[in-house]
Amino acid sequence: MFTCPNCGTALTRTPGPKGLFWNCDQCGGRAVGVPVLRAAIGNDRVSAIWSRAINTTKNDGKSCPICLRAMVHVAMGLAGQMLEIDVCKRCEFVWFDAAEYEAIPPPPPPRREPGETDEKELPQGAREALAIYKVQQMAKQAQEEDPEPDASWKAVPALFGLPVEMDSDPLTRIPMATLSLSLVITAVSIWAFFDLENVVQNFGLIPDHAWRYGGLTFLTSFFLHGGIFHLVSNLYFLIIFGVHVENYLGSKRWLLLVFLAAIVGDFLHVAADPRGDVPCIGASGGISGLIAFYAFKFPHAKLGILFRYYYVYFKWLQFPAWCAFLLWLLLQCFGAYEQVAGFNGVSSLAHLGGTAVGVALWFLWRKVELEPAPVVSTPVR
Repeated sequence: MFTCPNCGTALTRTPGPKGLFWNCDQCGGRAVGVPVLRAAIGNDRVSAIWSRAINTTKNDGKSCPICLRAMVHVAMGLAGQMLEIDVCKRCEFVWFDAAEYEAIPPPPPPRREPGETDEKELPQGAREALAIYKVQQMAKQAQEEDPEPDASWKAVPALFGLPVEMDSDPLTRIPMATLSLSLVITAVSIWAFFDLENVVQNFGLIPDHAWRYGGLTFLTSFFLHGGIFHLVSNLYFLIIFGVHVENYLGSKRWLLLVFLAAIVGDFLHVAADPRGDVPCIGASGGISGLIAFYAFKFPHAKLGILFRYYYVYFKWLQFPAWCAFLLWLLLQCFGAYEQVAGFNGVSSLAHLGGTAVGVALWFLWRKVELEPAPVVSTPVR
């Protein structure tokens, strides 16, 4: 479902005389694909828009209705009209605010000399823009046929079976909450490793004694982990998904999301887990809230896993975030069934409780006007 970058309303798929476009029934905005736009307003005008867009490196426009990433803001005169439009180079869509698209008059009929072609009629700049566009289309097709992540280090977590972001956009703020919480979790967990059994018995969440220390174990259990792999995998998901959610929400809302998801997940675990004397530890309830929020905020973000065959054959498999989230959610539901039956050592109930909080806060905050983030001089990935 495509959403309006102005008001968050679902866009309506609308047929037009030149092809399909997506219209916002609430604010009157319109998203138009580049091929349809060429047929509607002419090659020269679209080539001018595209040339200006591909030469602009700063993504300071509105969110793309499709991939939700920031578009390129282009201000230019078209047929006597000064328009400020937004272009998504990734999805090849152009966004027009209310009445902007309608203000552009139809293109004049082409005047051809015998033997001339459409491409020859274009000015030099437009022909260069078209050539670059064709190269980008070829590169996009090659990426879809044989996708690879945008950074070589992502092969390392992929070798351990962890999903990676195939394309990581630069952040507009330093994720202080994500990094600070990760450091605290690391420090507390490593400290606990030196006497893990006693620490878990004293500070883990035990359902039969959930309110000992005044309920403090709902918090302390969040910072404890059962081993190095448990710790590293949780930190990986916390950072990979957390930085983008914090970039959107800011630190305060991000921390509220994480700890509210963790607490609700703990309550669900205490209420339904049949092993009341077994301690529960880990930050995955809060991380599940981040995963759910990420999937709803960036449903078309490209994730990938590395398929391995006896470490001889490797191939990247790519899928959108919403698809990965749906599969993960189904696995958690099955895991919760096993947990209630008493033969699953992972608290999928805590994951589902955290997920519910992430989804609820997405619906609560998706239209909230957040304070603009200061631009980071060095992109953080």
